[in-house]
Amino acid sequence: MEASITIFFSLMGSSRTRILITITFVTFSFLCLANANGSPPQQDSCNMYQGNWVYDSSYPLYNSSACPFIPNEFNCLKYGRPDHLYLKYRWQPTNYQLPRFDAEQLLKTLKGKNLMFIGDSISQNQWQSLVCMLHSAVPTSRIIKQHLYNHSISAVTFKDCNVSVMLFHTLYLVDVDEEKTGKVLKLISIRHGDLWKNFDVLIFNTWHWWHRRGQKQQWQYVEVDGKISKDIERMTAFRMALTTWAKWVDSDVDANRTQVIFQGISPSHYNGAGWNEPGVRNCSRQMTPFMGPVHQTGLTRAVDVVNDVISSIKKPVYLLDITALSQLRKDAHPGSYNPFNGMDCTHWCVAGLPDTWNLLLYTALIK
Repeated sequence: MEASITIFFSLMGSSRTRILITITFVTFSFLCLANANGSPPQQDSCNMYQGNWVYDSSYPLYNSSACPFIPNEFNCLKYGRPDHLYLKYRWQPTNYQLPRFDAEQLLKTLKGKNLMFIGDSISQNQWQSLVCMLHSAVPTSRIIKQHLYNHSISAVTFKDCNVSVMLFHTLYLVDVDEEKTGKVLKLISIRHGDLWKNFDVLIFNTWHWWHRRGQKQQWQYVEVDGKISKDIERMTAFRMALTTWAKWVDSDVDANRTQVIFQGISPSHYNGAGWNEPGVRNCSRQMTPFMGPVHQTGLTRAVDVVNDVISSIKKPVYLLDITALSQLRKDAHPGSYNPFNGMDCTHWCVAGLPDTWNLLLYTALIK
């Protein structure tokens, strides 16, 4: 950008031209920052979600062995992952310079506030990552971990900064009630919304449980408009649930107090066709990112639903659009390095990719 200005100066030497060039440069910078911190990002030159992964020897952002908050299922190094290269990649947007994560700045920005992740184990993944990122900056601070509201919320509070980072575990956002006939998924009911709306920053997520069947399905029946059915087309159910959530945001959230964020869909890596390795069925022995382009393997419809529903909301909602950049990170899953002796290509190692999600979240939150 400096080179372009020098060329203009040499071609057009008047002071009037210099002033115009300066104004143009400042306006361009402002537009990039507005896109990063305001409405859901558009596909333009300032989009911080378009870019590539680059090696950075200064990564990771913290030492995971020094963080007391990482659960075993995400602690890949503890369970013997021998390669560490997956920790050394930084997200570099094509025409956007991400700030370096500043935990003290974020704690200052959030002082006196509660930030809450609301969703499934992918939300837990990001929650644990953010807690570790903050802890690394203030390791001697008074930190309290507790369960609130009848154990429905897990909270880590940084007492010296008066900041709480919370997790509300829910698979579908909408309600699942235990009734005489069994568990019923209620697609137009969000009972817990009365609790959520009292917090300052809400980061929602849901997707991974919508297509599960058999023993992994967490309900026996589905209810829509008072009618109970045995099953429903899953993408239809996903859209209905998100629409219920969107209506709740518009009707119940006080936008003057509460900032609403939706975490884009986190991909899994069980199909090597997505990274030009047809026949590969998991993320085992994947040690470097895929450089793209990504072949869509089933997420397109879900992403379209998320975009459609968010665009319908009248109140401000920010999309943390992590899908495409995460699709490249076939190397960042726990794989077999977990306490369950299974192949996990759904969740992510901590430290690891969720730290980048939180860097993008940090960029969106600081003003």
